[in-house]
Parts: sequence; C-alpha cells; structure tokens
Amino acid sequence: MLRYVVWLALSVMMSGGALAAPSVFKIYLDADRTGHLESARSIEQGVKVAFAEVDNQINGVPVEFVVTDHRGNVKRSKKNMDRFLNDPDALVFIAGMHSPPLIKYRDFINQSGLLTLVPWAAGTPITRYPDSSNNYVFRLSVDDSKVGKILVDYAAAQQCRQPHLVLENTGWGKSNFKAMMKALPDDSSEQVQTAWFDWGIKASDVRIIVRQAQQQGAECLLMVSNAREGKVIIEAVSEVGETMTVYSHWGITGGQFADNVPYQVREKASLRFVQSCFNFYSSEMNDFRQQVFGNAQKLFPDTFSQPNIDAPAGFVHGYDLSKVFIQAASSVELGRDMVLNRKMLKQALETLQQPVQGLVKEYRRPFSAYSQDNIDAHEALGSQDYCMAYYDEKNAVKLLSHTTAGAN
Repeated sequence: MLRYVVWLALSVMMSGGALAAPSVFKIYLDADRTGHLESARSIEQGVKVAFAEVDNQINGVPVEFVVTDHRGNVKRSKKNMDRFLNDPDALVFIAGMHSPPLIKYRDFINQSGLLTLVPWAAGTPITRYPDSSNNYVFRLSVDDSKVGKILVDYAAAQQCRQPHLVLENTGWGKSNFKAMMKALPDDSSEQVQTAWFDWGIKASDVRIIVRQAQQQGAECLLMVSNAREGKVIIEAVSEVGETMTVYSHWGITGGQFADNVPYQVREKASLRFVQSCFNFYSSEMNDFRQQVFGNAQKLFPDTFSQPNIDAPAGFVHGYDLSKVFIQAASSVELGRDMVLNRKMLKQALETLQQPVQGLVKEYRRPFSAYSQDNIDAHEALGSQDYCMAYYDEKNAVKLLSHTTAGAN
C-alpha cells in the first residue's frame, strides 16, 4: 500500500511539473549573419519589436532570444537545429533568408517537431510537407510558387516576349525554375533558355551568360540571386552596351546590394524586383504603423533614424509573423514539456480565430491544417500581397502599387 501511495504521489508531481510554467522560453533566430547580416538583423529587430510590445513574455513567462549564425552553410544550420532540439527551454525556431537549409532538412524539421517560423526564405517546398499532422513550418513571406508567375507576368506586361532565366544553382533556384516554366505560355516555354550559376560566380563568367542570352534572342532576364551574385550580374548587364532589363526575385535585398551597385548601374538594367506590399519608406502610414516605427526607433535608434532601413521585408515579416505567433500562444496553456508545447502551438497556429493586425495587413485565419487540397495552408501571404519595386536614387526600396506595377 505504501509503495502505491509513493508511486501515486510521484505521478501527480510529474504531471504537475509538465503543466507548470517554465522559468523561460527560448526563441532561436538562425540566419546568415556573416554573408547577409542585413537580412538577419532586420528579421531579428522585427521579432524583438513585436515581443517588446508584450513585455518580452509569453503567457507571463520571460522570453530569451538565442541568436545563431549558420553563415549560409546548410550543415551549420543543421547543427543549430540540433542545438535547439537539445535545449529544454527552446520553444520556436525562426529562420533567415536562405531556403537551402529548410529544403534540405525539411524531413528532419517536421519529423522532429521543430516548430519553425519563416519570415523570409521563399523556396516552394518549405511549407508543403505531405504529412499534415507533422507539418511544423509556417511562413509569412513571399512564396516561390507564386513569385515565378509574378515575374513572368510582369515581364510580359513590360513587352518582354522572350525572357532568359538566370538562376542560382540551389534548391531555391530550382523551385523558381519550376514555377517560372509553369507560368510561361506554352508557345514560348520551349524557346526560353536557362543559365545556372553557383555562389561566388566571377564577373567574366556572368558576361558570357549575358552575351549568350542576347545571342539567343532574349529580351530580358528573370533573375534569382542573392545580393553578392546579383551585384555581379547587374554590373555585367550594364556593361554589355545593349538594353537587357532584369526582373529579379527579392534575394538581392538581403545584403548590401544597393550600397554596392550605383543607381546609374541599376537603372541601366532597369532593375525591378518582388517585395511584399509594405515598407516604412514608400507605403501609406497610419497610426498603427507609426506606432510600430516609433517602438522600433526606441529599441534600435541607429537603424531606425529614418524610414529607409536595410532589408525592410525582414523587419516587416519578422514583426507580423511574431504577432501572429504571440496571439496563437495566448490561447495555449504552455508547460515545461517543450515537445508538447510545440505540438499545441502548431495546432493553435492552424486554428487561430482572433484577427491579428500586422504591417502588411490584418491577418484573419492566416494558417490552417495542411493537405494536398490546401497546399497554401501554411502560407500567411498570397499573390495579392506582392508588389514589384525598385531601388531609387536614395538606395531605398520604392514599391510600385498593384495598379501601376504592370505599367512602370
């Protein structure tokens, strides 16, 4: 009888401990802080401003941020994922601008129940894990399955009848290739050529790509590149002497592209690129947006001395996604069992009823349970939230409105 009483007491203590509030929740921020610091820092600041608005707490439990740098290396990102899973206080993992780590380790992420928020990386497969009960990745960003069509349609509206694809040779580039080829008209898809390039490509090799595109009759380039390689490509386009307009994915905005490529060079290539439809510099401001900017100024006065911030989409998406997450977390009684916490948060995100005011828009049921009939279930933004943009003479991202995006 005594043994039973002792066992019962231990069982009650253990179950109570699982439900008791922990002393801290850790939020991991894993991004490339070596090669693309601007995007990583922008995401981090957006996340931190959102959490500062709730006193850096989740349901009364203090939040601690763990900032990691995968340096653009997928294996290093995997180590950071392992570190997260071995941390008894780790609650949620927030990714950076690079898609390859999330694509390569998609099975591992979901099979491990590694709750992942994506405020930048746009690779199509990232959110579309077929096991709906174990799909733990949620994105509030642009999505390559839609960006490809946006770029193809915009180029056509600008009278580019034969584009040439210039894509980085990664999972991100390949997901865009599929989307672009699907979006092209049947009568032109067979004529469109593709040039693949690796990270660190040399200027001489890019000039060859551009000249070959011209010889093959290309009238514009559709580019998928990050800032470093984008710089080399745009410089090569401006040097060849003939007009070759470039319509780009937004990867170029994640680094120091605008500072490193002069306005005259960018405009010679008539560079235009995808963004979500809000930034502090060129969008209409209301009281809510002004308040968020003011909060950001208090926390990060050097960065927010004026509205033209680096990698603005990182802040906007980091803020909005954190707001959605915080609202979902408020509906869940979280305890010390982080595996259970992450499972409950996944379900809360998929069934969120309360509207959430963000910078891009008000989010109403931004996520739902994934299925093959609902492949956008873990995508908070849609094509209606995308705009084209360009860097103006102040090196600032200037958005083109929905109504004028096809005519500028």
